Amino acid sequence: MTRHDGVLVKVAHVCKSFKGSGGDTLLVLDDINLDLRVGEIVALLGRSGSGKSTLLRTIAGLIAPTSGSVCYRGTELNGANPGTAMVFQTFALMPWLTVQDNVELGLAAQGVAPAQRRSRAEDAIDLIGLDGFESAYPKELSGGMRQRVGFARALVLEPDLLLMDEPFSALDVLTAENLRTELMTLWSGDNFPTQAICLVTHNIEEAVLLADRVIVLGANPGRIRAEVPVELERPRDRRSPAFEALVDSLYEHLTGTGPGVAVPEPADATPITRPLPKATVGGVAGLVEIVYARGGLGDLPDIAADLSFTIDDLLPLVDAAALLEFVNVKGTDIELTPCGKEFFTADIQTSKRIFAQQARTRAPLVRAICKALAVSTDGNLRAGFFLDLLQRGFGPDRAQQQLDTAIGWGRYGELYDYDAVTDLISADPAAKIFAPAGG
Repeated sequence: MTRHDGVLVKVAHVCKSFKGSGGDTLLVLDDINLDLRVGEIVALLGRSGSGKSTLLRTIAGLIAPTSGSVCYRGTELNGANPGTAMVFQTFALMPWLTVQDNVELGLAAQGVAPAQRRSRAEDAIDLIGLDGFESAYPKELSGGMRQRVGFARALVLEPDLLLMDEPFSALDVLTAENLRTELMTLWSGDNFPTQAICLVTHNIEEAVLLADRVIVLGANPGRIRAEVPVELERPRDRRSPAFEALVDSLYEHLTGTGPGVAVPEPADATPITRPLPKATVGGVAGLVEIVYARGGLGDLPDIAADLSFTIDDLLPLVDAAALLEFVNVKGTDIELTPCGKEFFTADIQTSKRIFAQQARTRAPLVRAICKALAVSTDGNLRAGFFLDLLQRGFGPDRAQQQLDTAIGWGRYGELYDYDAVTDLISADPAAKIFAPAGG
């Protein structure tokens, strides 16, 4: 396929917000500017909460921006983007239809004649290596084969731009690697029926393996933090110094604050401006143990590779350990602090006391709960009280996750307890939360 320079989709100053359950506005995307051009693969990389999937659906025309515009070949969208097709993480196949019928779905919706759509579907099925399975049903297929059907269903439409929302994340490691390799082989050939690809991923190595450009999104709200070109010949060698340098660079963008982004210090932050990472006490302790076992200093990409972790697995643990002052993070280096070493090497009761002190002074939501309990009449408050406050800054799911994390941290540190039957958070009299934090 001959490829030319040219903008297929232009995203200009796009913001997207949703109404929260309390009537508050939740900003998901903020001033996104992005061009998607013929002949390139672009990866949207970011943590949970960065709005990656929302941005992809905005490009597809499935979600309208609150402000700004999305243009396809110079024409502003006011509905579904006619030049795109999407591959989903969850396959999204119709279980009562055969492979052939699933692949034909989009063509049928376009009004393509039965004979033509059957021929085009057969060609797409052959292209992605599922010939012989035309009459099979999804339940007869492995996860990798079902995702191949998802690819065929999108490619049969011959879209200018193929959109993929974490297309490999539901697959086992070997199957995902095989599909990535096959996708790149097809992309490099002359018969690939699309001119550009945009994929959402939270896998840094996947982004470097596949993309010509990586767009790094910060979270809450989603803003473009960096645009990183990947100027490596394909196929790409994960072990090459250039590949490893790009992986390190992307880790630095994801662990840093980025230009113009200010993250308040824990002592000055509120539960909204410094939310708790989605991390359990056991997960934080496990990370501290890993760094301790490496002599107190580790490399984040190496740790992620050893554990087969994506950024959504590892970075919340890193953020939590840093928030609690158990580790320091600089670039891709993670170093155990004296407090972290004491937390890990102490007996269990001393370790719990250290955790309680760090959480009460440095975790804004834990601190807010302790202060509210301290001034309550009987040392009890309904969890719903804190949930209502959190929903002013987060959606319902994120607000609940924040509260669940704070309850888990507070229980471990014996700062307070929670009764699910009464929905009451109760101060632990032995916790001395009534004393001011830090004094």
